[in-house]
Amino acid sequence: MGINGAWGTSSDDASHFHSGSRSPILPTSRSHSPSGGDSPSSSSWSNSRKSGGGGGGPGAGAGIGGGGSSGANGYSSFGARKFLGKHLRKLSTSLPTYTPLSPGTPATPFHHRGGGGGGGGLGRILCYRRSKTTSFLLLLVGIVLFVFTYVHHNPVSSKIRGVSGGSKVVIILAANQGGGVMTWKGPKEWAVERDSIANKKAYAERWGYHLEIKDMSTKKRYAHEWRESWEKVDVIKQTMRQHPKAEWFWWMDLHTFIMEPSISLHSHIFRHLQNVTYRDINLYNPLNITHPPSKVDYPHLDEVCYSAVGDDRAQSINLIVPQDCGGFNLGSFLIRRSEWSERLLDIWWDPVGYEQKHMEWEHKEQDALEYLYTNQPWIRTGTSFIPQRMINSFPPGACSETPGDTRIFYDEKDRDFVVNMAGCEWGRDCWGEMAHYRQLSEKLNSGWWRKRFG
Repeated sequence: MGINGAWGTSSDDASHFHSGSRSPILPTSRSHSPSGGDSPSSSSWSNSRKSGGGGGGPGAGAGIGGGGSSGANGYSSFGARKFLGKHLRKLSTSLPTYTPLSPGTPATPFHHRGGGGGGGGLGRILCYRRSKTTSFLLLLVGIVLFVFTYVHHNPVSSKIRGVSGGSKVVIILAANQGGGVMTWKGPKEWAVERDSIANKKAYAERWGYHLEIKDMSTKKRYAHEWRESWEKVDVIKQTMRQHPKAEWFWWMDLHTFIMEPSISLHSHIFRHLQNVTYRDINLYNPLNITHPPSKVDYPHLDEVCYSAVGDDRAQSINLIVPQDCGGFNLGSFLIRRSEWSERLLDIWWDPVGYEQKHMEWEHKEQDALEYLYTNQPWIRTGTSFIPQRMINSFPPGACSETPGDTRIFYDEKDRDFVVNMAGCEWGRDCWGEMAHYRQLSEKLNSGWWRKRFG
């Protein structure tokens, strides 16, 4: 049998085999073409498979004898891929895109583009949207912090205000939590004490002040002398030792009520101390004290003591006292920590003065201070007076001898800061007055903002 018959090929195939080719050219398909190996349809189908078109198997796109670099027909096996890829890239880049940064772009849906440009456009859009969201969240957080720091009463706001200066103020409230001084308290007395304490606690918490509630019930150290009213000076000295970093101490009797809790002591008094106080007692002098001291009676004094306004500096003000129709009133007053104050408290608490004068001085510690101010010129240099209605307004019934004095009595139109029901235990209704002013304060401070955040 001849060679041609052994391989089942034509004479052309045999001549090609004997011409020096090292390996025969086999058909790419596992099955022979029904029209024969040299038919045009078979040849074109084989070439298309070699050039990479339409095939997905491992043999597609590379001839057996070409080493994967070229087909039997001499064309590159990657030509069709490169052509289609380039064509698809051109087609994708021609598609419309949308970005909010270009106002002239028509409002078409966003399509992600291939390559590096599409990623940059998407990143710009995300950053733009994120910046708007971040700004809104920051604004919302700022509003919440403002509300809870400056409007709402909470421990965080009190700590913040304490750091900003509130911790330098201590409110001393005289109470009788032990049940009474000389007699047991009834239901009305308990109600007065409850309202007064709650009022001071809320105010101190709002502004970051310290609050010291001092029990003024009878103690052994005072009982043998019945010095309950005089112990006010001793309590101030104790409180100064308890708060060594505090600067100002605000004494308040139990029958006082803070009418305007939204006003701080700093904005009301301390920030403009020189303008709201006065040194010259002659501006309002119900006791008719001679001021300044006479050089004939006190020839040894310096020029500051002879001046009606002292040195006229706010830094030298250590005691701020209101006056009512009868003289000094210590139901609500301020004292600053200083060497001057320490000397004053020591002399003021001197038991010798009490032993000699306690039967003569009806108002005890107030009369003692008036006596010291009159006869000790150095005390005048550190003492300043404040209009009564700024920290110690009276209700109707107090100071009955001057019922029409506008410098003394509470005025709702002017929104006075504090009301002191002074002397209510002597024939007036302390509980009724306290309840009236508590309700009035709630009414005056019940705006829409307070209803939501107060």
